[in-house]
Amino acid sequence: MAGDAVYPEDLKYSREHEWVRLAGETLRVGITSYAQEALGDIVYVSLPEVGAQVAAGEPFGEVESTKSVSDVYAPASGEVVARNEALDGSPELVNSDPYGEGWLIEVTVSDQAALGELLDAAGYKAHVQST
Repeated sequence: MAGDAVYPEDLKYSREHEWVRLAGETLRVGITSYAQEALGDIVYVSLPEVGAQVAAGEPFGEVESTKSVSDVYAPASGEVVARNEALDGSPELVNSDPYGEGWLIEVTVSDQAALGELLDAAGYKAHVQST
């Protein structure tokens, strides 16, 4: 499974299997193809409201699949400025397009230090292969 997964080079990755796309001070966050494959068919996504504060390394929501419920962790601290409302009616977008239409939230980062802990694509692939 890990060998078949795709890890775009322009993203950063957390050890908890979230991806991050940085655009200025804003992060778009989702779960990796590895995570969505491990979860199986996603049937529900719980996300924070716009304006909520998230803390680096702390859960900000949940992804529920036919197999289990998993927490999703914030890669950095900040304020939620957008949530993917499309997931309310189509949570399967996380499976079908994890790096595109299946994104979860956008956060304005209050502390850039946590971003230094994120892995590049090669580092994340090595992390996945070692687990």
